[in-house]
Amino acid sequence: MNIIGHFINGQIDTQSARTQAVYNPSTGAETGHVALASAATVEQAIKIASEAFPSWRDTPLIKRVRIMFRFKQLLEENSEKICQLIGQEHGKIAHDAMGELQRGIENVEYACAATEFLKGEFSKNVGPDIDSWSEFQALGVVAGITPFNFPVMVPLWMFPMALVCGNCFILKPSERDPSSTLFIAELLKQAGLPDGVFALINGDKEAVDTLLHDPRIQAVSFVGSTPIAEYIYATATANGKRCQALGGAKNHAIVMPDADLDNVVNSLLGAAFGSSGERCMALSVAVAIGDDVADQLIAKISTEMQKLKYGAYSDQNNDFGPLISSAHQAKVVAHIDSAEQQGAKIVVDGRHAKVKGYEQGFFVGPTLIDAVRADMSSYQQEIFGPVLQIIRVESMQAAMQLINEHEYGNGTCIYTRDGEAARYFSTHIQVGMVGINIPLPVPVSYHSFGGWKRSLFGDLSAYGPDGARFYTRRKTITQRWPAADVREKTQFAMPTLN
Repeated sequence: MNIIGHFINGQIDTQSARTQAVYNPSTGAETGHVALASAATVEQAIKIASEAFPSWRDTPLIKRVRIMFRFKQLLEENSEKICQLIGQEHGKIAHDAMGELQRGIENVEYACAATEFLKGEFSKNVGPDIDSWSEFQALGVVAGITPFNFPVMVPLWMFPMALVCGNCFILKPSERDPSSTLFIAELLKQAGLPDGVFALINGDKEAVDTLLHDPRIQAVSFVGSTPIAEYIYATATANGKRCQALGGAKNHAIVMPDADLDNVVNSLLGAAFGSSGERCMALSVAVAIGDDVADQLIAKISTEMQKLKYGAYSDQNNDFGPLISSAHQAKVVAHIDSAEQQGAKIVVDGRHAKVKGYEQGFFVGPTLIDAVRADMSSYQQEIFGPVLQIIRVESMQAAMQLINEHEYGNGTCIYTRDGEAARYFSTHIQVGMVGINIPLPVPVSYHSFGGWKRSLFGDLSAYGPDGARFYTRRKTITQRWPAADVREKTQFAMPTLN
């Protein structure tokens, strides 16, 4: 039996009393088992990292940066293998997997700029012969818990920045598709990272809870569903840890009457159905302003949806692949059923999707639902599948109110040619990431990623400048060297720099 193990102290460890099956979502076949770490295994990794921290923290920054440069090169040289591993266990089509990897590599590139963004600040003569400066110091051992939908990109949001800032890192990736993540861990070692500085622990709730409660873990990053994000954040902070927890989403696109509908349709197809809708930034709701816009949009998009190709990850001609598991497939179908039962109209139905030669795969076809209302459970919840819902409203204000009242505030966009409307929308919408004629407004690596409301728990967003601040703490030093013949008087008043 193929056992996918942990990566501890620079070695792969397949020893485990418990395992879980891993599947190829395209075929539905079991391909191996992943080791599930016990609390003792997690604690061992934390102990090793704690012992490695002082030496790694004191390693000159430029040497840490050079390891990141070599790591970036190795990711690029092994890109085809990484994408193949993603496809085998996640089902993502090769071109989509390559896009995921590239966005991850961009975060490694940003980490390579640490010699610039970790310089701190210096002020000379803030008072008589007094200088003041700040520096950014590593926290210690930190942890990341990452989701199945981006097994390479999301870990690369976290550990390159944490490591280059001088921390040691414990990664707990999704147990559903662990092989690509384990492979990039091995590349870190090849890049020259000292043993013990980074560990990868496969596991379930036992491993997560150990990370959340162990006092040696100083900070926790998480990306996943909102209920789990709430649990992670509450537990981590209750145990005195710094935490950023990115949760779920329900991303809306407002389609204005002046929008170019042909461009809108092409844009929505990729944003709604790419990665089978298994993206926290997927555009899952189109809010049409007026029945005329809605009718035209539905006519055009339903026609184009018939041309979409879905199937196995290995066929580059496919637009998207299967869902991650049979359980998730059933969950997405249940959401579609619920919408129909509550009065919505299924315009294009993907519930009975079958792919020739892959009949046991976990497929749901592209689905379009009209006449959706805000009180429907399928609208209120994140479907996380290839499903696009249409809501009809009479005005832009009504559309914005709908978005602002939703519990999630991850991403949104507006399609329009009206600059005034776009500016008003971007200023007043209560969402963390906003697109103007851009359906997936995922920030580039030198900005930061994060939603509002129940889409993000914590004060700092992921990667970029916020990532550097999350994985460091500021220390400010103020110093004075009085002349040898100067004797200072005792002062009882609050010191000032006059």
